[in-house]
Amino acid sequence: MNNFKNKVIVITGAASGMGAAYADEFAQLGSKLALCDINNDDLQITVESVSKLIGNENVYSEVIDVSDKDKVFSFAKNVQNKLGNAHVIINNAGIEGGVEPIYTLPVDTLERVMQINFMGVVYGTKAFLPQLVENNEGAVVNISSVFGLIAPPSCGDYCAAKFAVRGFTETLMAEFNDSPISIHCVHPGGIKTNIVKNASAGEFAEKLLTTPPHDIARYVIQSIRKGRQKIVYGNQSKIAWFLSNFIPQKLVSKILWGQVKKTADISDYKSFL
Repeated sequence: MNNFKNKVIVITGAASGMGAAYADEFAQLGSKLALCDINNDDLQITVESVSKLIGNENVYSEVIDVSDKDKVFSFAKNVQNKLGNAHVIINNAGIEGGVEPIYTLPVDTLERVMQINFMGVVYGTKAFLPQLVENNEGAVVNISSVFGLIAPPSCGDYCAAKFAVRGFTETLMAEFNDSPISIHCVHPGGIKTNIVKNASAGEFAEKLLTTPPHDIARYVIQSIRKGRQKIVYGNQSKIAWFLSNFIPQKLVSKILWGQVKKTADISDYKSFL
């Protein structure tokens, strides 16, 4: 896709951070926007902001939890009724992980992170993909992470979900090869958002999260236009890409342990004994 004017762009997790930045950038291109988030107050701020650019009639929003399959599919039907078929679906909604070793990580936390960060992407893709196919045009943009390329300590739940997003999306790439529907997997580096709230992430998060959300939003739009399927962008993202492709895993693990240990409160396995 090259032209987004009057095209219907669906963005999950649109209340803040990258989601709000995507909404703003597409609004500036004259797109119609379908936005959702679980946070109603911040979602309405985004809605009000983009409505000033494209008009209230070109914005539709709902408060939903993307881990609720029925709500996501209902949202897709409502978008179709209000704005028409979607052209681009950006499965952006996500939460942070438990930020603790897998050994002590509650199973409930792992399940919750997987349900939102992975199944939310699955539901969004499955709900809107038929609309793209009916248009014979469109783009699926699934947000993974650099932690879908490498796996630092105390990030097992988050990494599991983001690696799953990567696998799911790369399968779609193969299945839609040579089709008018382009499939994209985004691996953001350190984007300056409020997703990290856990105090134990500490200085590690502060040093990592530096890239402005609008920068990656513009880069993703450019990537859709160019047909770039694997999108790696943001602070330290190229380092993560290099480590995942060219360095032996044992050395990668040692490097990641050392880097995280410098700035975050983590313990090695001996503390569990």
